[in-house]
Amino acid sequence: MSSIAYGLGMGLLAACCALAGCTETRFQAPPGDNIETCDVRWKGLWGPRDEADSASAFYVDDECQFIFLDQPEKGGPFKQFHIPVNFVHADGNDYIVVADTALRGLVKIKPVYGVDPVPEKAFYFARYHADRDHLDLYPVDNERVAKQIIDRKLDGTVSKVPNELHVFVSGDRAYMLEILRHGAIFADKPDIRMTRLQQSVDDFERTTIQSQQNGRK
Repeated sequence: MSSIAYGLGMGLLAACCALAGCTETRFQAPPGDNIETCDVRWKGLWGPRDEADSASAFYVDDECQFIFLDQPEKGGPFKQFHIPVNFVHADGNDYIVVADTALRGLVKIKPVYGVDPVPEKAFYFARYHADRDHLDLYPVDNERVAKQIIDRKLDGTVSKVPNELHVFVSGDRAYMLEILRHGAIFADKPDIRMTRLQQSVDDFERTTIQSQQNGRK
């Protein structure tokens, strides 16, 4: 799976975690009770803004289903993966929320570190900014959140070993919403920048494969 697809899923939106899952932040609960399953601004086909020839893309259909377009092998067919995605809006900011259980068909996700008993599921958050043709995703700043837990400004656990950092923020829905509002947990710059593509999914897949195959000749 591409790093774009993985990053979106993990932070989605963001951009949130390396492919191996070596650095991550998960949250015990979703933020608040006003959680939506659709933001119409996401509808359409999206690709990386600075990678015109990229095979990475995702699609949000008319029913607001979030679908990754993944190409396991260059020049080969695409696979489509549906990922349940939720949206939260608070104080003029927009957030995407994805359960780790929703990603297990795509990537290998280990149980939450440093917590006993291990929760059945946890959540990834990312902040986003959307306009008509652009979508920017800001991942959680894992180091910043870890420091806040160590300094006892947030509740949770930090598990750090060579080349790995696993952060778990504990609390209920109300606490998670307060963290979004006041915790300053997100990166200052977007990690993933997407642009709306003026193609159908079928056309995108077909032209991408054709371009890759022609490039081999």
